[in-house]
Amino acid sequence: MAHAFSITQHYHQRTKYEPETISQRSRALDFNQQPVPFKDYKFGTTIGLKEYLEPGVDPTQAQWQRLSRLLYCSYGITAVIPYPDNPLYLRTAPSAGGLYPAELYVIAGEGTLLPAGLYSYQVRTHSLLRFWDSHVWSALETACLWHPALAKTQLALVVTAVFQRSAWRYEDRAYRRICLDSGHLLGNIELAASICDFKAHLIGGFADQPLNQLLYLDADQEGVVAAIALADLLDADQNLPPAPTVLPSPTLTDYPQIPDGELLLYTHKATCIQTEEITYNSELSTAVKEDQYNFPFCLKVPLSNAPIDWGAGLVNLKEAILKRRSTRRFTGGSLSLQALSYLLSFTYCPDQYQAQSLDGYPDFFDLGLIQTFMAVLDVTDLETGCYYYAVQAQELRQIRFKNFRREAHYLCLGQDLGRDAAVILFHTANLQSAIARYGDRAYRYLHMDAGHLGQRLNLAATHLNLGVSGIGGFFDDQVNEVLGIPAEEAVLYITTLGQPPPPAE
Repeated sequence: MAHAFSITQHYHQRTKYEPETISQRSRALDFNQQPVPFKDYKFGTTIGLKEYLEPGVDPTQAQWQRLSRLLYCSYGITAVIPYPDNPLYLRTAPSAGGLYPAELYVIAGEGTLLPAGLYSYQVRTHSLLRFWDSHVWSALETACLWHPALAKTQLALVVTAVFQRSAWRYEDRAYRRICLDSGHLLGNIELAASICDFKAHLIGGFADQPLNQLLYLDADQEGVVAAIALADLLDADQNLPPAPTVLPSPTLTDYPQIPDGELLLYTHKATCIQTEEITYNSELSTAVKEDQYNFPFCLKVPLSNAPIDWGAGLVNLKEAILKRRSTRRFTGGSLSLQALSYLLSFTYCPDQYQAQSLDGYPDFFDLGLIQTFMAVLDVTDLETGCYYYAVQAQELRQIRFKNFRREAHYLCLGQDLGRDAAVILFHTANLQSAIARYGDRAYRYLHMDAGHLGQRLNLAATHLNLGVSGIGGFFDDQVNEVLGIPAEEAVLYITTLGQPPPPAE
């Protein structure tokens, strides 16, 4: 049946939260049925990595130490909440509901410290399990449609999503959270790579079925969402130029009536690239980034460009990655305008951090599609109201002047984080424009980019001793109406920022 809207537009509309129907979505969760957030294998060879985390490792083991630290900073366990029957293992990357739908794999080609083959990163033991020992690099290149970074590298990461881990709680809307969670992980990988002298070359366009088959995935349960070629910056031959990160998929407008509970998997499969006939070329997009909105007669507030100092050897960044936590409560206290400038600088202006040995041009899918709005509830020297963040001009442009504290509480489904925050950021995108550019696969790209930005916000806030928490549940359409955000901007993700309670509480 032909429709006016593509499958991802249909999915987005179907999974919106609305005040009139939100109570109908509530249901009791059976925690005895909660999926386990770890993947186990019945066979394989285990390579332990814990010993390489400690300082003072033998210099001959430096490569092992770099790989160990990269994986641990990306997705390692940093705390355990000892529930009686089912302990919750908290990781460096946040996850909605602590469900951790993402799995991380390593693929090794010839000439690396790892024997060639396929590896699963075993989070609980911080180890690699080699579950396939044949030479698969050429199959990876083929499945990734000959991405240029794979021609010069021999080590890759692959991020997959185990759908039911999130769908158990969030049902069909879980696909949004799965992609956001994956974006948080990509943000960690990008930064951990810089810390460990790698460059993470992001690959979003690949032939899904061959790549799923390469990893022996059941495509009804788990699917690849991103691949990363790891270039070793200590090897001159692997200091590669930037490369494209995306390819388009078809746009599906002919789809049947899809029952609730089947929409997530149907949508994911519809965003797949089915052919191996398209390939990457080495030319990057030359589109000029520009600020989308310039509201007439609005208040414009310039922002400071001072970067955060991450310390010698990026020690403060490593510390922020390892101690980051999602804040459960804000005090309602204010943020300074300087602190807000620091947060935005690190998140949106990575080129300012090249002098600190961070990647000045980290890979995203297409940040030109993402817009940022913010509800300012309590920032010193800044009027309350809703603002558009003009990244290129480095200024805030006021849309509405009002204290939105009560409305923010409502929009965030009554979560106190929305009421007590000092600033609430909204990442949005024009779905129609994004789908016109990349087909239905754009839906993945948009949410993973929003999660990636959210992770940079998380780490900057952690370093500044501020509270931060992402919110994936909100009244979609009402956000635009209340805050004055243009109606064509679909809200992807919310990040709340504020003052956390004192540590003693």
